[in-house]
Amino acid sequence: MKMTERAGMEVSFAAAEAVKLCNVDVISAYPITPQTHIVERLAEYVANGELDAEFVPVESEHSALSLCMGSQAVGARSFTCTSSQGLALMSELLYITSGMRLPVVMILVNRSLSSPLSIWNDHSDVMSIRDCGWIQFFVHNGQELYDHVFMAYKLAENADVLMPVIINVDGFTLSHVFEPLEMISPGKIEKYLPPYVPKYVLHPDDPLTMGAFTLPSYFTEAKKAHDEVLKTSYGHILNTFNSWAQVSGRSYHPVEKMYAEDAETLFVVMGSFAETAGEAVEAMRKQGKKVGLIAIRLWRPFPFEDFCHAVTGAKELIVIDRALSSGGPGGPLASEIRSALYNVENRPQIRNYIAGLGGRDVTIEDYILMHDNSIQGSDYEIYGLKGDETSA
Repeated sequence: MKMTERAGMEVSFAAAEAVKLCNVDVISAYPITPQTHIVERLAEYVANGELDAEFVPVESEHSALSLCMGSQAVGARSFTCTSSQGLALMSELLYITSGMRLPVVMILVNRSLSSPLSIWNDHSDVMSIRDCGWIQFFVHNGQELYDHVFMAYKLAENADVLMPVIINVDGFTLSHVFEPLEMISPGKIEKYLPPYVPKYVLHPDDPLTMGAFTLPSYFTEAKKAHDEVLKTSYGHILNTFNSWAQVSGRSYHPVEKMYAEDAETLFVVMGSFAETAGEAVEAMRKQGKKVGLIAIRLWRPFPFEDFCHAVTGAKELIVIDRALSSGGPGGPLASEIRSALYNVENRPQIRNYIAGLGGRDVTIEDYILMHDNSIQGSDYEIYGLKGDETSA
């Protein structure tokens, strides 16, 4: 397919187009809603000769990531994709992929974890593997997903990083909608992302060990080294954002801000909520309310310094979680933010709403109500409970 500079397409197809332009060697996936359109389109590219790669239709998501680990270890640029229960089945391998420093890229099309069974979007799947050691991004729209695929490979394969990357995109809300996108020519991508040259590779002529057994006397040191690599990837993430801006003209930041400089109240969100919340902020600004928006793009490593700087001067944060930390203090994003601000003087008050679970709509009017209402008798509130007059 010959792409024009500007095109309208389903976001999942745009993601597949980006993976194709990255000239991947191996694609391994198992179908699960709502990620399936991405790998179906990639399977078509391989079958009709548009992409010279191996497409392996395995028997489970566990096998999909297992295969990508093996192919990446022998030097093949590898890609996989999943959602929800598929991610849960993969979870064992996520930690191993990261610990072995294999730069696999995965698009995680976020969907609720059962039970009850739901095929719609929230962030319970990604929050279940928060600490798996992968670099993790959240995107707000289809253009961002397309762009982040290129940046993910550029970052993951950096010899000073060598870490796997997850790109989180809201299922159905983004994955199955049509959007206008600015496409990048294959020639520019070839210059930006040259063929992968692995720093370490499994080969019978030069044996090495990956993922070795470790005794208690050295396990702690191995985990410390892994944590340091993940944290120091932050500078490389910034460099990757900058290099992509030079190619595309589109700039990204670990923490995105809107009307934050003079805001007394800031919404804090991740994913596609940033689009609707931004519309709500615009509406409230016209009403004279000093409200702004913070969107967390980089989930791991968490951008502590940037975040604290972004909320300086605010009196209140309204943190919107799309996952519930069952039996805990609300949502995982709010917990992270409370921790980030614990030692900050004059830190803002935090209100935490759990909203949009299982794909429930959260409208512009809902954000305005969350801003205008107060949380009753708790650190958090599950927003919009049916029959609950205190939750609109």
